Amino acid sequence: MNTTIATAVLATRPLAASDLDAVVAIDAAIEGRSRSAYVQRRLAAALREPDLHAQFAVCHGKDLVGAILARVLHGEFGLGRPALRLEMVGVRPGERGHGAGRMLFDALTGWARRHGIVQLRTAAHWNDTTMVHWLDAMGFVLAPDLILGCAVDGRASEPEAEEQIVASAGEGPGREIDFGLPQANDFERQARSSPEVRAMRPEDLRAIVRIDRSITGHDRTTYIAGRLDEAMGNGAIRVSLSASRDGAIVGYLMARADLGDFGRTAPVAVIDTMGVDTGYARQGVGRALLRELFASLDALHVDQVETEVPWTDLAMQAFFQRNGFTPTQRLPFVRVLEAPA
Repeated sequence: MNTTIATAVLATRPLAASDLDAVVAIDAAIEGRSRSAYVQRRLAAALREPDLHAQFAVCHGKDLVGAILARVLHGEFGLGRPALRLEMVGVRPGERGHGAGRMLFDALTGWARRHGIVQLRTAAHWNDTTMVHWLDAMGFVLAPDLILGCAVDGRASEPEAEEQIVASAGEGPGREIDFGLPQANDFERQARSSPEVRAMRPEDLRAIVRIDRSITGHDRTTYIAGRLDEAMGNGAIRVSLSASRDGAIVGYLMARADLGDFGRTAPVAVIDTMGVDTGYARQGVGRALLRELFASLDALHVDQVETEVPWTDLAMQAFFQRNGFTPTQRLPFVRVLEAPA
């Protein structure tokens, strides 16, 4: 049967929970395996937080032939303004070349503009020529960032390097001010014991927001509270940690672990944001948070952790480099939308 369709008979609409099987089938045809659990989680997340997700289908009559999924970023990777992160896009292989992908992208950009978002972001493996070609056709360019990754193999417990690189308060992404730097001598090391790191709790929210505001200059209460609620609801997806000393919260780290995000073929954790109270700089807080993150990810059978930092933030790059992170084979892309007239 000839299933080729014309753009004129295609229409877009928001995705619904009942579209799960169709979206999974299209994705499986592209990826070569089923990611049913991943797609189900993304659809459920959109139902739970509709203002933070944009998901559309393109249909030929009642037949769903393509889908696009994205979520709103509120400060991940050091973003100062909300952006939309493209998580998944796919068109049934037999229906490509007739404008379905463009229609999905136009629906997504229209949603972004209506919500005051003027930047789209995503990532792709450097040799995924099909995806890179499509991103180019949609107007994406390379983002001025680096995607860094590290195997979850205990590197965070290795001895610290001797060099000390410190960013000024308010500079760099997310913003890690501590960098886990060594103290001047062994006496200081003993005097300043390692902080206690544990899973984030609801009662930590106020202190974390205070630290985050002092570092980023923005009040991200809604974003942090949402990620904390997500961690409370599903610890297999989000890992949120708090560091404390003498009963006071002095640092935090938020990461997520999900199969399939951004086209990955294996579970990868992504550090979205982290920060340390500037009064506790150079006391190993950042390193302690990473160490506990690695331990948590090992228990979740996640083998790789990634993060994205601006290429100009040498201090943040140095911090992650000292903890075993290196550039990955994935490239970051960005599309800046024209402001609405």
